[in-house]
Amino acid sequence: MRALLCILWICLTAVVAAADPSPRDRIAPLIVPPYALGEALDDRGVYSLLNSGGAEAGYVFETGPLAPLPGFSGGPINMLVMIDLQGTFIDVRLLDHNEPIFVSGLGEAPFLKFLEQYRGHSINEPLVVGTPYGSGGGADLVYLDGVTKATASVRIAHESILAAALAVARERMQGIQSAPPARPDPGLDEPLTWEDLVAQGIARNLRVTNAEADAAFAGTLWATDDPEARADPDGLYLDLWAVDLGPPSVARAVLSPESLSELGRFLAVSPQDEPILVIDTARHGLVSKDFVRNTAPDLLSATQGGLPLALRDADLLFETLPEVPEGTAMILRIDRRLGFDPAADWELSATALREHGQFQPEIGSAHFTLTLAAPERFFLRETPPEKLAPWQEAILNRQTDLWALTGLLAVMLAALGPGMNRLADHALFTPIRLATLVVVTGFIGFWGQGQLSIVTPLATLRTALDGGSLAFLLYDPFSLLIWATAILGFVLWGRGLFCGWLCPFGALQEFAHHAGRLLRLPQWDPPARWDGRLKWLKYGLLAALVGVTLFAPGQLDTAAEVEPFKTAITTFFLRDWPFVAYAALWLVLSLFTFKGFCRWVCPLGALMAIGGLIRGRDWIARRKECGSPCQLCRVRCKYGAIKASGQVAYSECFQCLDCVTIHNSPAACVPLVLAGKGRPLAPPQLREAKA
Repeated sequence: MRALLCILWICLTAVVAAADPSPRDRIAPLIVPPYALGEALDDRGVYSLLNSGGAEAGYVFETGPLAPLPGFSGGPINMLVMIDLQGTFIDVRLLDHNEPIFVSGLGEAPFLKFLEQYRGHSINEPLVVGTPYGSGGGADLVYLDGVTKATASVRIAHESILAAALAVARERMQGIQSAPPARPDPGLDEPLTWEDLVAQGIARNLRVTNAEADAAFAGTLWATDDPEARADPDGLYLDLWAVDLGPPSVARAVLSPESLSELGRFLAVSPQDEPILVIDTARHGLVSKDFVRNTAPDLLSATQGGLPLALRDADLLFETLPEVPEGTAMILRIDRRLGFDPAADWELSATALREHGQFQPEIGSAHFTLTLAAPERFFLRETPPEKLAPWQEAILNRQTDLWALTGLLAVMLAALGPGMNRLADHALFTPIRLATLVVVTGFIGFWGQGQLSIVTPLATLRTALDGGSLAFLLYDPFSLLIWATAILGFVLWGRGLFCGWLCPFGALQEFAHHAGRLLRLPQWDPPARWDGRLKWLKYGLLAALVGVTLFAPGQLDTAAEVEPFKTAITTFFLRDWPFVAYAALWLVLSLFTFKGFCRWVCPLGALMAIGGLIRGRDWIARRKECGSPCQLCRVRCKYGAIKASGQVAYSECFQCLDCVTIHNSPAACVPLVLAGKGRPLAPPQLREAKA
């Protein structure tokens, strides 16, 4: 039996190591008729989309590899996007995320409803998340309704979708591979004045007279709806100045010293943003009266290479130098991560709006465009690094945590292996153990999110049966390292290494137990017979979860809530009250009963106990007097892991080392105490004969 289990674990480890990171097997079932998934077009997860006749109809891709913008969980929101050959969204599906507001608050339903809005819209449309300003503002913007209380998360999702879609559009629809966007060179210091900026075309101007504005509406319903333009045809309707403030040399020629410092602080927080100063000295005014700061300007839009750019107000208060034209001014920002190249030509468009009618007027618009590009000398271009596999990127992104975890695990393995007796015999063993569990709870649990769960092996089982890719295991190297250590612990000690030393929720229960003792709360344990029966419950729950995995995999996430780990560790109790009450129940119970969940209910513990059958040795030393007649270790064992015979039930041993401490102590171990007094402890039958 041990050999068979050992082979199974070795096979699982080999499968994980050889996992194919391709997402094809996960994507294919989501593509429904009349479409089908075609061939991979690159190594970033972009696939062709085929119609019912087998012809290319568009593209399918995940946003994660193309636009890994971090969400509030620290990881990207990964969505599946389908667009046709003209850049129209066919569908957007949510694949995976860990945004706290949706995981533990609102649920995913409003998020899924938000994503439905993309269908039928084009990547060429200026899509923004928000609501239109008043009856006339924003005629050229296409608004997507956000999610109340989750505005930031859906904005991140929106930017991820646009960034990924525009990247595919630039590479596939235009037939070119775009160069990496330029970024300002912070080391370039060139003395410039406003006159220099104008003369060199760095600051550019668009002037539109009232007559030209009238001409744009000539022959339409709105031709006579601007009396001011008709009264003064030679007057200016629009006098638009625009200049890129990203290059420090340019910004110094435009802004006052105080405003320059303010811009520097803004860019330190948002280094991916390119700041654009716009000024209108005429009556257009840049935005409508209903404009809301820190949102998309409703009378301005931008494109580059025929694709839209996302403009947004930087919400900065600033002053310009005296020689800069005065008027309505604002600093906008454009995110370079979305493909904007400030050193390449791009177009800034000002929208002229007119209303016809008094009640619910009809809105008409005209557009006036200014072409811009900052000189290449102000920017740096970096050669993109060689593309890493997703699992390599995951390791790179968490390398500091992984090094710290490796060090912690190495120290623990040494202390519990060669140094076990020295540790167990230490006068401050209990404080040392509790301090270790504090580190485990804080670093492995709350910080590293390394709380292992039964969901991982069950998902691995389901994926293996379906013939899918196990790449998802590689995307969390922090947890994978803990799994590897736990499996190593199976061979060396059994289940105890993880359950006794590496499980954050187990540590929380142990803290609660010590708190109960300090508060002098009554302690209760079921009789030994019932304790033995209750310990079988976790195996029944494990079997039930395996059944759910095999026959109702869609219900696995719900069934796995028997583990309170997600509530207590992953979301730090920020969930709906039934989940919080369930997790709190086990911690409150631990005030009175030692680690009841671990001993009786934990399905992960049951799996760990089965894995521990490959243990290579009985590592807890026993004497011939243990169990016959001495019962001290059995009585002291809080886990009930020592039989009356003195043998250790390693499937229930949590490696707390209490029995090791007793065994080694001349002052605690009964046989050693009596031997020191010259009175060896005789077996019961020998004592009866002497009597």
